[in-house]
Amino acid sequence: MGFIELFLLAVGLSMDAFAVSVCKGLAMRRITIQKASIVGLWFGGFQALMPLVGYFLGVQFQDKITAIDHWIAFILLGIIGINMVREALSGDCENTSDSLDVKTMFVLAVATSIDALAVGITFAFLQVEIIPAVSFIGVTTFILSAAGVKIGNVFGTKYKAKAELAGGVILILLGIKILLEHLGIF
Repeated sequence: MGFIELFLLAVGLSMDAFAVSVCKGLAMRRITIQKASIVGLWFGGFQALMPLVGYFLGVQFQDKITAIDHWIAFILLGIIGINMVREALSGDCENTSDSLDVKTMFVLAVATSIDALAVGITFAFLQVEIIPAVSFIGVTTFILSAAGVKIGNVFGTKYKAKAELAGGVILILLGIKILLEHLGIF
């Protein structure tokens, strides 16, 4: 996986966290660097951790399903992307509060990074260098989430749906690209 694909994947995966961060920013009266950093650390940390866990799970089964790994990557990325597009089109901002307590942030971080677990499984099949990849995904998510808090506070939910829609489309297109490459078409 090249840098461009990894960058697009990182942006696509971070769009759920970005959308929730926009909602967090919308709920906050006053934004500080500390608040934006807390949100970014939670989301970026889990976006890095979940593909790492998925990778180690995928490595356990890699030799058993190598012949169909491209189909698995295509299906997982397609499902994740379609769900993101569907959420974007629903247009709601799930009653997000301004709370940054551990329980609230843990639940949100897990919820926004479940798709990254599935991507980590595909990383095992694609033989991606996992540490640089998950680090890049985590940093990208941190930056976009911290920015999302500020954007939500300033602009409201104007960009939430567009971000989720873009993220979903990116993941679907990456899944199609992986499939076409393995079939020798691309």
